[in-house]
Amino acid sequence: MPRCAPLLLLAALVTTCAAPATQSANTSPSAPGGLLLDVAELSATDARDRMASGEVTSRTLTQAYLDRIAALDDAGPHLDAVIEINAAALADADALDAERKAGTVRGPLHGLPVLLKDNIDVKGMVNSAGSLALADNRPAQDAFVAARLRQAGAVILGKTNLSEWANFRSTRSSSGWSSRGGQTKNPYVLDRNPCGSSSGTGTAIASSLAAIGVGTETDGSIICPASVSGLVGLKPTVGLVSRTGIIPISASQDTAGPMGRTVADVALLLSGMAGVDGADPAGAAAAGKLVPDYTTGLKADALKGKRLGVLRQAMGFHPDVDGAVESAIAAMKAQGAEVVDIKVGTYNDWNDSEFAVLLYEFKNGLNAYLQKSGSPHKSLEALIAWNTANADKAMPFFGQEIFEQAQAKGPLTDAAYIKAKNDSRRLAGKEGLLAALASHKLDAVIAPSMSPAWPTDHVLGDHFVGAGYGMAAVAGTPSVTVPVGESHGLPFGLTFMGPAYSEAALLGYAYALEQLTHARTAPLFKLTLAQ
Repeated sequence: MPRCAPLLLLAALVTTCAAPATQSANTSPSAPGGLLLDVAELSATDARDRMASGEVTSRTLTQAYLDRIAALDDAGPHLDAVIEINAAALADADALDAERKAGTVRGPLHGLPVLLKDNIDVKGMVNSAGSLALADNRPAQDAFVAARLRQAGAVILGKTNLSEWANFRSTRSSSGWSSRGGQTKNPYVLDRNPCGSSSGTGTAIASSLAAIGVGTETDGSIICPASVSGLVGLKPTVGLVSRTGIIPISASQDTAGPMGRTVADVALLLSGMAGVDGADPAGAAAAGKLVPDYTTGLKADALKGKRLGVLRQAMGFHPDVDGAVESAIAAMKAQGAEVVDIKVGTYNDWNDSEFAVLLYEFKNGLNAYLQKSGSPHKSLEALIAWNTANADKAMPFFGQEIFEQAQAKGPLTDAAYIKAKNDSRRLAGKEGLLAALASHKLDAVIAPSMSPAWPTDHVLGDHFVGAGYGMAAVAGTPSVTVPVGESHGLPFGLTFMGPAYSEAALLGYAYALEQLTHARTAPLFKLTLAQ
């Protein structure tokens, strides 16, 4: 695939690498009336409104994104964010345009192209978790969440790359790398890491390869890539969004969630994703707790009168992050929020028990998925053997020690598993986040989402220095990150965490902060930080 041509002057090289973004916009198909459709930084809500007014069609919008993917992902900066295009995307867009013309509009997502992470079943497409071992895994039906999005009128544009096996194969993995999709780049500085495991969704949406996309999270895999790519990302309450048809890690913590460049776009997508799935073990608890339209609570004064707790135990790992968080706190106080410092007595005490839970549940859940999906490999044990036999292409940089640890675990009836599950949820939830919310009479807990992105390193692996999202992930409760600043052009966000099913409130707080700071900037696709 073509890449940027090397030039003597670094500044010229940056311009050349960034050029395809402009070229894509100028060569995109014409909208009704002959106007060229520029989708760079086009929000989903604006695209929705323009389709409703007849200014653009779903076909025009879908083709414009396909052109931009060709210019930026396949060529230009060569982002490696999109792992597969849906061959039926344009036909689906045409059908939705015909429905609109006939007077049928399914809802706000009608005609909007959406990218889905490559661990979510989509009929007619591969679902591989980024692994070459599953390059022929073609599910016979959509995942529950993919079916909901189709019913809501979304166009499934394609699948995004991810950290292989959602970063649960090796302790030395590089986030954003998969044997099937290669290394996804961070669009702000291309030699920096996009974080994982929803790295492809993060990079794609930040780069306007679609306006909105779906990631998945077990612990940080939505919040982290959203933060380092200057996005809003929401990790829902476990069970609010179905996990049926998603390659699993943990039944206790897994969830899909929306990612976008604005809070309004994320709220729009969540409205189409959320739904009670009786086949999901956590789905029944969501009955009666869904909000039909999560955009209705987005008000600029949503923070007024709210009481927030600052988790300073999650701070101190980077001065620029601390400074941006303090500025955000000052802005929220100026709008009428009360902000107090809190300390969680069990902070990070859940780490060992959480990892044990993930090992047990990964083996159990993956075996069940592989057998149900008709995969060519029927068990984790078979995947380990395939990776070993194909190590040159499956494991060129790091191994599969986490796979092997999981394979050594017993069934979910083991006393060790039951204890670890109870301990992790208690320490992070009842005695952690929920205790803090109750004892300090808080509406939400806030913490820095993540450090700025680190250089990608296939030899040593990822270089995490700090994050504040883990407590809500282990507790199974919602969190949302919103951009608040940058360090040397590398963005990062602030996370709001709340009790179960508080998504609507958290989105409202995030929206109010977004309007106060307007911190997000578009990526420039710099080759390296020195530019």
